Amino acid sequence: MKKLISLLILAAIAFAFTVQEKTKVIFFGDSITQAGVNPGGYIRRIDSMCAAEGQKENYEFIGAGIGGNKIYDLYLRMEDDVLAKNPDVVFVYIGVNDVWHKATSGTGTDADKFEKFYTAIIKKIKDKNIKVILCTPAAIGEKTDFSNSQDGDLNEYSKIIRNLATKNNLQLVDLRKSFLEYDLKNNPDNKDRGILTTDRVHLNAKGNQLVADEMWKLIKNN
Repeated sequence: MKKLISLLILAAIAFAFTVQEKTKVIFFGDSITQAGVNPGGYIRRIDSMCAAEGQKENYEFIGAGIGGNKIYDLYLRMEDDVLAKNPDVVFVYIGVNDVWHKATSGTGTDADKFEKFYTAIIKKIKDKNIKVILCTPAAIGEKTDFSNSQDGDLNEYSKIIRNLATKNNLQLVDLRKSFLEYDLKNNPDNKDRGILTTDRVHLNAKGNQLVADEMWKLIKNN
């Protein structure tokens, strides 16, 4: 009996050592990320690619996107929606509304405040020893000649994010750059939508796949 108990204990210990905790990845953002958990969304696509590559047991993907959010909204809800979940990796994908809402409703975020709130978010996540990956906002209009009305601000805010990534030695998913490069090759008629977006901002199937591809590359290489 004692031998049996000892064997069971050893088996339980061996099993405990073989069980590997999943890497928990949270995607923190606005309506683009909120839609990312829907069928065809970029988070669902990442999950599918993960499964197709035989890594389903290694990762857990969680969407934490709310429509209309700006950088200060993320700051205000990060304790409950991110830090309390104890993730291993957080993608911060924000900035479109900070720029877009300046024109549509006058409620955007000035560049200096955007940088301060973003810096505070980075610090809070890093202080918890969580890996943070930054993302530039992709598009508010897909014309490739920089005649979209928010191109100037979107480029400025993307530059802020790139500088924060460099300053804090963080990885970056430069969606602004990736979307422009894709549109330059696939938008010969200089359309403002329909290539990677449905309405100049929110992603269509190809846009979701592009975002999923760029993020999954970083996830699996870490």
